[in-house]
Amino acid sequence: MDELLKDVNAWTPLAIAWGSNLLAAIIILIVGWWVSAAVGRAVGKAASRSPRIDPTIVPMVRSVAVWAIRIFTLIAVLARFGVQTASLIAVLGAAGLAIGLALQGTLQNISAGIMLLALRPLRAGETISVGGNYEGTVQEVGLFLTRLTLADGINVTLPNSTVWNATIINYSRHSRRRLDVAAVVRYGDDIDQAMRILKDLLDKHPLVLKDPAPTVLVTEYRDNGVVLVSRAWAEAAKHWALTCSLRYEVRKALDAAGMRAPVPVQESWAGSSKPPAAPGDAAH
Repeated sequence: MDELLKDVNAWTPLAIAWGSNLLAAIIILIVGWWVSAAVGRAVGKAASRSPRIDPTIVPMVRSVAVWAIRIFTLIAVLARFGVQTASLIAVLGAAGLAIGLALQGTLQNISAGIMLLALRPLRAGETISVGGNYEGTVQEVGLFLTRLTLADGINVTLPNSTVWNATIINYSRHSRRRLDVAAVVRYGDDIDQAMRILKDLLDKHPLVLKDPAPTVLVTEYRDNGVVLVSRAWAEAAKHWALTCSLRYEVRKALDAAGMRAPVPVQESWAGSSKPPAAPGDAAH
């Protein structure tokens, strides 16, 4: 019995110490997780309200704030059990190096995401084209992925490295965009009259901006007619609507003036691979 009491007395301080450390670790873990969530929400709200912070960066900023606190929380928990933090940091560094070598593709996406967020070739809400393959509205640029919604409502998720390494065309960065609508008139039609008709159409169209002023240009002579280009500027959000409208209105205005669209011209000669000689050529 005395030996048992001695063992109990010997183990009691150790059990109390471990119990207190375990209780403290649980409290630290709960408080740390709660604080990280609260800080994440606060940082997210503050970043969303700030006019100087792009909405695309908000999810990443929130994630960095949350996980920074949680990592410190885990280190504090391990320190309660006597784990040397210096050794732990060294182990984490070695593990990070090994993981980095194993996840090179993932790290490329992270670095590409950082570059996208730092240089901002695209932002949430902007319409872009990625490499000529994907064209849609940016929903989010995360730590690993970029999400787009295409014009037909399809959601596309792209690795950040794919976006960063591709040619990015941003249709929304500037407030105005230019458009050209071509129409062909026959050689027998009055070109000056056609240009006046198209210029009057551009001047009266409600979606055409007055500055820069719209213009009509002769850009090409084809076998079957003259190419006239109606050039105008529109607000970026109304560019497509104006393009579709002018494609219809230009042809309608020319047809109303009797200037029908020319038909393609093709020549063929039966029984010979050469065109017939002109009447005057026989004398020579």
